[in-house]
Amino acid sequence: MGKYIIFKAESMSAEGWEDRRLAHTEAFTSILAEHYDSSNMPLPEPGYRLREYHCVSKFAQAKFPDASTHSRIGDWEVIRVEQYTRKIPNDDFEAVVICYCRYSPVTTPLEPMPDIQASQKLQEV
Repeated sequence: MGKYIIFKAESMSAEGWEDRRLAHTEAFTSILAEHYDSSNMPLPEPGYRLREYHCVSKFAQAKFPDASTHSRIGDWEVIRVEQYTRKIPNDDFEAVVICYCRYSPVTTPLEPMPDIQASQKLQEV
């Protein structure tokens, strides 16, 4: 089992609101990111920052031209965390965690990501 972690902007009108749309309805959302975490790592705490992923075309691989090549510590900072544990048996999640974030710009360097390694089975497809 794992935790479903949702990162949300503290308000719907926070920085970049006009770019946050749900793909299937085009409705605006305050959700910045979602993660399913089955590790035993501690939950994000206030001060944690989401990472941003970028594709720098100069470093893109021919097989994966649109894949991210770099990442950086991002501008969204967790300010409050709420955890909701399940009350009835459920095989999907042991908890749902909501991390409220505020836009707090920082200047951080782009860091290269490791090259993508395709497994042999994937290459045969």
